[in-house]
Amino acid sequence: MTALQDRTSATGKPDDALVRFTEVKKSYDGIQYVVKDLNLDVAKGEFLTMLGPSGSGKTTTLMMLGGFERPTLGHILLDGKPVEKLPPEKRNIGFVFQNYALFPHMTVAENVAFPLRYRGIRGDAAREKVKRALGRVSLEAMGDRKPAQLSGGQQQRVALARALVFEPSLVLMDEPLGALDKQLRERMQIEIKHLQTSLGITMVYVTHDQSEALTMSDRIAVFHDGRIQQLADPKTLYNAPENRFVAGFIGENNTMACSLMGRETGLAVVKMADGSTLKASDTVLSADADLTLSVRPENIMLAGDQTPPGMNLFSGIATDVFFLGDHMRLSVEAFGGQTVTARIPIAVARTFAPGETVHLACMAADCRLLEG
Repeated sequence: MTALQDRTSATGKPDDALVRFTEVKKSYDGIQYVVKDLNLDVAKGEFLTMLGPSGSGKTTTLMMLGGFERPTLGHILLDGKPVEKLPPEKRNIGFVFQNYALFPHMTVAENVAFPLRYRGIRGDAAREKVKRALGRVSLEAMGDRKPAQLSGGQQQRVALARALVFEPSLVLMDEPLGALDKQLRERMQIEIKHLQTSLGITMVYVTHDQSEALTMSDRIAVFHDGRIQQLADPKTLYNAPENRFVAGFIGENNTMACSLMGRETGLAVVKMADGSTLKASDTVLSADADLTLSVRPENIMLAGDQTPPGMNLFSGIATDVFFLGDHMRLSVEAFGGQTVTARIPIAVARTFAPGETVHLACMAADCRLLEG
């Protein structure tokens, strides 16, 4: 057994990684790397999402795992075995793509059965597997239809059934819901997650949709410029971003330049651009570093007589006010020209005129310091 294969987790327990990328790099021109020094484990039964903007390296990483691209350097292990030189059909991986890739001249059942032919599974055995796969996606009554006779959501279910029919160890999904409307996309997110959980399948999912990633994932790898910027569960990723890119990419965030003045009772004291001071959750950051204060709009409230003591208090000039049903979106100019957005519950909101002074508050624990 090689050193790459004989690895255990950081806890010293037996390694349960189904997928392992070790120092993987990918270049198309031999000069510039689109994936850089990638180290990533995917546990058996995990739903891991690769999230990032276009060109961040997430789809290239998925294609290397699937066998459609070869890494320039590094190793990819699947269930402990190197696969970087194996063709896709030798990897026992199911695939679901955005365009579904269904054969229009075949019936639903024939489409689902297609991967079985390459594995030598025919006759009654194949029919039984197709029936079971269609049942999993609630399409058992539509096996005789052609893809053109189905809705977009039904076609996506056929593509998913085809990926599951040969019971792969891993399913890869590349922007599979991108062609669906918002309501159907949200319903399919829940269906896919329920199916993955009930079957215990390992799924690696690529998307640029933050909401989709937060809804479906056990963990999310945020890609930018060919590197993973942060790898964490959705709650940690949202509430504790590790750098300015993640803070700005995951959900809406206010990010403001500041400098560290000192520390006080477990909190960091920072100076804003206009000279005012705020307190933030303390992190181990250098006073010499360029710092950013990060706070979510939903963590900013209107200040008033009932504001709890110890809150950060600041004022600004209202620039935009929008009614959005359950909340009001309020933008103010504060800290010497910085736009700060607050999301105020409609039950406590009131109307502000542009140019009016607004008094706001936020808890120090909800303010996070980031480098950069």
